[in-house]
Amino acid sequence: MSVADFQQQIASLTKQIQGRPIDTDLETWLNLEHGTDSHTYQQLKNQCKQGVTDGWLCQYEGAGIRYGRVFEPSDDIAGFSVDVVDMKDIAGPHHTHPNGEVNLIMPLEGNALFDNHSAGWKVHPPASSHKPTVTNGRALVLYLLPDGKIEFTR
Repeated sequence: MSVADFQQQIASLTKQIQGRPIDTDLETWLNLEHGTDSHTYQQLKNQCKQGVTDGWLCQYEGAGIRYGRVFEPSDDIAGFSVDVVDMKDIAGPHHTHPNGEVNLIMPLEGNALFDNHSAGWKVHPPASSHKPTVTNGRALVLYLLPDGKIEFTR
C-alpha cells in the first residue's frame, strides 16, 4: 500500500461529494453509503493504520497529538485537503472551519469517541468551530477540508 493508493481511494470518495453542501445531509449520506460496514470505511481505516505504521501519516507530534497533512487541495481530490490525526484521550486546538469539515472517525483502542461521536462520518458545516476531542480511547480521524481552509484560534 502506498501514498498513491491512498490518494486514489480519497479521490474516488471526494469525487462523489464534490459540489454537495457540507451539512448534515452530507453526513447522513456518507454514513449510509460509506459507513462503518462499508468497503470504503474498512479500506480507508486499514490504509490509515498502515500509513501511520509506515510513517507517511501522522508524522508530526505536538502536545500529545500525532498529525500531518497528507494532501494539499487539488483538482485530483475535488479541491479538498486531507489531514489525519492520531489522538488518545485528549483535546486538540480550537479551530474554525470557514468552508466546513468532513471527518472520518476510526477508533483504534477502547470505545473511542471523537467529539462524542463513535466510528463513522461527522460533518461540521461552514463557519462552525470546535475543540476536537477524543475520549474513551484512541482514534484516527481523517479530515477533509474544502480548499484546505482551517483557522486556528487562541
